[in-house]
Amino acid sequence: MTGVDRRTPAPQHHAVATSHADGTDQLSAGYTLLLIEDDPGDALLVREYLTDSDVAAHLDVASTLAHAINSDHSPDGVLLDLHLPDGQGLDALRRVLDRWPRTAVLVLTGLDDNATAAAAVAAGAQDYLVKGQIDAALLGRTIRYAIHRKRGQNAERGLRDSRLLANENVRLQRGLLPKPILADPAVRLVSRYVPGRQRALLGGDFYDVVQTAPGAVHAVIGDVCGSGPDEAAMGVALRVGWRTLTLAGVPKTQRMRLLEDVLVAERPHDGMFATVCGVRIDADRRQAIITAAGHPPPLIVTPDGARPVDVRNGLSLGMFPGRGRWHETAVALPPGAGLLLYTDGAFEGFSADGTRLGEERFIDLAGRLATITDPVAYIDALLAAVQQDDGRHNDDTALLYITHGGS
Repeated sequence: MTGVDRRTPAPQHHAVATSHADGTDQLSAGYTLLLIEDDPGDALLVREYLTDSDVAAHLDVASTLAHAINSDHSPDGVLLDLHLPDGQGLDALRRVLDRWPRTAVLVLTGLDDNATAAAAVAAGAQDYLVKGQIDAALLGRTIRYAIHRKRGQNAERGLRDSRLLANENVRLQRGLLPKPILADPAVRLVSRYVPGRQRALLGGDFYDVVQTAPGAVHAVIGDVCGSGPDEAAMGVALRVGWRTLTLAGVPKTQRMRLLEDVLVAERPHDGMFATVCGVRIDADRRQAIITAAGHPPPLIVTPDGARPVDVRNGLSLGMFPGRGRWHETAVALPPGAGLLLYTDGAFEGFSADGTRLGEERFIDLAGRLATITDPVAYIDALLAAVQQDDGRHNDDTALLYITHGGS
């Protein structure tokens, strides 16, 4: 069986200061900074350095660590003194880093100690500045580089997290794709699954194949209305439920009733329903028993063309819970014939003339391509033909083609 074939850096600013009655300097554009400093003289000096630098910034000052942490500030950068009335040394730094994990934090202290500086940077500070050893140019350059560096780290971390999440989702979805239980080497399965959602492996469509003693092959294909993650989850639940019921030997019409019970119990809203078609191919491969719940009937494919099986269709699962009645239809399988199961996404696309393909034209297309005797080449050609719509087709599509080499 073949499986599924599937903050830019800110520009430099120049300070343009305007004075306010409250004594703050609001610069016309740029960063928002928070200085945590209990010495008014040092705070004034930092403000003057910023005004004289080439960095445009708005500076807020908090005289205590508690005042800063309990505020609603969302600064681009924090300047932190390590000797505060309510916070000392690296403990104060860790509290600030916990409060603003995505913000550039710079230590601005009177302690000139290489060991403390190294420990502060190792703990997460972007830089370590010593009071009395800085000027306007150094302070402005350090702030600008620290903020840009932190933004780059945040972007890199976000990208890494997104990749990890995407990889986990891929592994999860691949794990939920069906792995047929099939012992007869003469039975050949070719499947194609194209979810409507971009970058997804699963949609609301589902299929599965299992073989039971003394050799009957059972297949199912279904379509949960919609194409989002809720529909994909429901499709997996119905597929696993069908497999369990089939291996347990539950009759086909009773399986439909129990699958409907699963859908009604698990669906997130009352409007969700599903169409399902189940098939049992007898051990001699000469007859198929088909049960359909609102689903398009399978096609019998021979070199002469394709024709739909005349089935007695029942209600879709969940459409009117408890009121559905499903029936078995027996159909003869001609020697060398293939059985094609599909979802409505196969004919919901657009044809070359810009109109909807439709079920009748899909059946005609499947018949015209039936001269392709290799099952893989046949399904690939059919899928390519129904997806010539320049991306307008966004419905899930599933194809399951079953042939028997001994026919």
